[in-house]
Amino acid sequence: MEPAADPDYWRRRWEEGRIGFHEGRVNAELQEFWPALDLEPGSRVLVPLCGKAHDLRWLAERGHRVVGVECSERAVAEFFGEQGLVPERSRCGPFRVWDADGLRILEGDFFALEAEPEGPAFDAWWDRAAVVALPEATRGRYVERLATLLRPGARGLALVLERPDEPGQGPPFSVDADEMRTRFAPPLFTPPRELLRREGGGPPAEDGRAPRREEVVWRLERARA
Repeated sequence: MEPAADPDYWRRRWEEGRIGFHEGRVNAELQEFWPALDLEPGSRVLVPLCGKAHDLRWLAERGHRVVGVECSERAVAEFFGEQGLVPERSRCGPFRVWDADGLRILEGDFFALEAEPEGPAFDAWWDRAAVVALPEATRGRYVERLATLLRPGARGLALVLERPDEPGQGPPFSVDADEMRTRFAPPLFTPPRELLRREGGGPPAEDGRAPRREEVVWRLERARA
C-alpha cells in the first residue's frame, strides 16, 4: 500500500502539523459554483476527507445537512474548537460521530462508510482534497465507494490539480481531464463537465522550480439509472 492510501499516514501528518493542504478559509471555487447545483433546502451533503475545512460550516449555513468524513481525531477536534462549537460525541459502527449545530463529522476511514439500509444517503458532495489526496491505485476504489453513498441524480463539485511536469508526485496527486472523464463516467456517473481551469495551485516545489500546474473545477452527477 502506498503511504497516502493509509489513514495512519494522514493521522501522522496532522499530529506533526504538516497540513499545507489546509486552506484556512472557505474555498473560493466552492462559493462561486455551488449555488448553480440548485439544491433543495435540507439536502444532505457529503464532504469526504474533510480535514478541518471551513467549507463545512459554509455549507451548513446554506441550509444543508452536512456530513464530513475524516480519519484524524486532531483534525476533527480542531475543526469544532476553531468554529466555537461544542460537539456531542457518540459511536456508530466503526466511526466516532461528532455532532454540533447541524454539522456531523464521522471520524474514521472513508472506505468503511456504507450506504444506509434504506438506500444511498447523500444528495450532493464537495471534493476539494479527496481524490487528489489518493494515489492512482486507490482512486478507482474511492470513486466506486462514493457512488454507493449517493442517490441517483446527486450533484457534486470536485476541485483537482493537474501536475503534468510532476507525474506521480504527491500528495496532492495530479488528476488530469482524461482520468476524470474515465473515472466519473457511465454507468455510475453522467459525463463530467469542466467548469474552470486556471494556472497555479498546489504546494511549492522543494527545489525552487516553478512546475506547470493547473487547478480544475468539475461538475459531477450520479447517474439516475
